[in-house]
Amino acid sequence: MVLNSSLFRFFIFILVACFTHPILCISSHGRTQAALFVFGDSLFDPGNNNYINTTTEYQANWCPYGESFFNYPTGRFSDGRLIPDFIAEYANLPLIPSYFEIGKQHFVHGVNFASGGAGCLVETHRGFVIDLKTQLKYFKKVVKMLKKKVGATESKQILSNAVYIFSTGGNDYLAPLSTNSSYPKREYLQMIMGNLTSVLKGIYKEGGKKFAMLNMVPIGRLPNIIALNGNSVEKITNLVKMHNSVLPEILKRLEKQLPGFKYTLFNLFKVFSESLDNPTKYETKPIAMPTIKYEIWPFSKI
Repeated sequence: MVLNSSLFRFFIFILVACFTHPILCISSHGRTQAALFVFGDSLFDPGNNNYINTTTEYQANWCPYGESFFNYPTGRFSDGRLIPDFIAEYANLPLIPSYFEIGKQHFVHGVNFASGGAGCLVETHRGFVIDLKTQLKYFKKVVKMLKKKVGATESKQILSNAVYIFSTGGNDYLAPLSTNSSYPKREYLQMIMGNLTSVLKGIYKEGGKKFAMLNMVPIGRLPNIIALNGNSVEKITNLVKMHNSVLPEILKRLEKQLPGFKYTLFNLFKVFSESLDNPTKYETKPIAMPTIKYEIWPFSKI
């Protein structure tokens, strides 16, 4: 999925209120410390797919990607920066490095594990992407590296105060269409949510407590989906609506089950729909604070 970077600027005006202050903490040395760990798909992939054995379909390392900011393709599926890049900027962080770049960059401020085309299910584009459970495995490796680098006490503080942001699920609903697979709606949704819940619990077990989730965009309204899967648009739309209905229930349940678990659920579906309904508004005018109200629910301050 490819979005114009100006639209990301619009998103960030809404997201920054949720992230700028919660992401900050004070280290044992008295310095301001912050960290952002990123998981998901092409909305967040900073170029991880450049380093894996995949096909060009799952990569964004050619022009015109990157032309509006980096002046060269970085692997981001955008003409410029992504949502995590803007969040990092507003939190006074450097760009969060991709997992495969942490050998040559600092990672105490966080790591980006996202992979274009990835889903919650291992089966989604298996062999071409880094699925969510594998992203969790990489995160656990980073936790061990962080402990060795700054010590157990400080790493525990960093992980506890960090924000863990997710964009995932869309590819899980699209993948079956390319294989003509048929899944019972409720059963398939439960599989996706089960894997997502497992990953959230896995991060919590390592010390993560502050989670930021984006719900599903209206993928049934995207031009390429309509062109390639016109007869399945209604099915996709229904699955997305079911996903967006169940996600807040899952997060509420985790908040009750796991002490200290906090979350923000951002209604990307509503914001994205607004951009599709008013394309000229967001392509030709400077981005400004929105005049309409957008829903962030349910919001637990982090």
